[in-house]
Amino acid sequence: MASSRVAFRPELFLSLQSSSSKRGGVVRSQRVSMASTIPSSKVENQKKPYKPPREVHVQVTHSMPPQKIEIFKSLEDWADDNILVHLKPVEKCWQPQDFLPDPSSEGFYEQVNELRERAKEIPDDYYVCLVGDMVTEEALPTYQTMLNTLDGVRDETGASLTSWATWTRAWTAEENRHGDLLNKYLYLCGRVDMKPIEKTIQYLIGSGMDPMTENSPYLGFIYTSFQERATFISHGNTARHAKEYGDVNLAQICGIIASDEKRHETAYTKIVEKLFEIDPDGTILAFADMMRKKISMPAHLMYDGQDDSLFQNFSSVAQRLGVYTAKDYANILEFLVDRWKVDQLTGLSGDSSKAQDYICTLAPRIRRLGERAHGKAKQASTKSFSWIHGREVQL
Repeated sequence: MASSRVAFRPELFLSLQSSSSKRGGVVRSQRVSMASTIPSSKVENQKKPYKPPREVHVQVTHSMPPQKIEIFKSLEDWADDNILVHLKPVEKCWQPQDFLPDPSSEGFYEQVNELRERAKEIPDDYYVCLVGDMVTEEALPTYQTMLNTLDGVRDETGASLTSWATWTRAWTAEENRHGDLLNKYLYLCGRVDMKPIEKTIQYLIGSGMDPMTENSPYLGFIYTSFQERATFISHGNTARHAKEYGDVNLAQICGIIASDEKRHETAYTKIVEKLFEIDPDGTILAFADMMRKKISMPAHLMYDGQDDSLFQNFSSVAQRLGVYTAKDYANILEFLVDRWKVDQLTGLSGDSSKAQDYICTLAPRIRRLGERAHGKAKQASTKSFSWIHGREVQL
């Protein structure tokens, strides 16, 4: 199991831990540029024309015993009645076009100009956070893939009618609107450089993600419960800031995305709540395992072709602006402990009881160490971001 040392640098709560563990060491390689073209004379000798920019954790796979898989198969009817209800019919869902200038209307150019005028009043550091959030949303193919690695709940055919598979596809369809909406807004606003942003998206999808969930839906649904709340908080804060800057339309865009994340959080936390009811020992051990590893953000392999520390730099800006912080990380943990009544569990085995103690005391430790790190922080530096035409913002 990975080391249980609690890191106190905020960016470490926002990114992937880099220490090795008994489950598998971290392997990092030098970044390589993605070649747009390969000379035809060399193609035959080059076995791997594309290589992801970074190789990370050698992950344990299929760690869940067969009897645990049967639990999820037995929950098919329960998921149909309790999880699918958190989806919305397509005809009742909002669509990106509801919040954007109508290209078919005669007033389209005037609407775009109004959007661009409002955008001029918003500072660069806000756009760094908004772009980072958008890039994260646009890597949706990776997240559907991740859910379909989970034993016992994956979509085996690509069109399976099981409740688990139906949820994964419909959740993905709802989430797909988030990246579409933010991408189109950023394209129209005129404040960002779309080409490096588009490259960042391509790099990120090509790199994948490394949540260390081991094909286990116990770990996977704990991870998604945490992540959905994190994105709810992040989009909610970008909505609040947009309103403070006077852009009510952008605030509405970020707010409607946050509301989706909140609804999805409810579904995933309900799954884990059911697992605590059926298998409290196994679920508390999985919860402790994920928290010892630390919850890495889905876009932790973010790269734009230039900045090897892009995600850490983006995270630092988000931390400074209060979009997503180490304090939020601790608050989410406390929220989940309360939501799942972890401190009220009784009759646990010895190892499970230790895991319970670890989880219930972890958030205050994270908060104290985070405050200590903030007090020792050096004078803030600045960093240029390709996303905003190379302009510098404070980290």
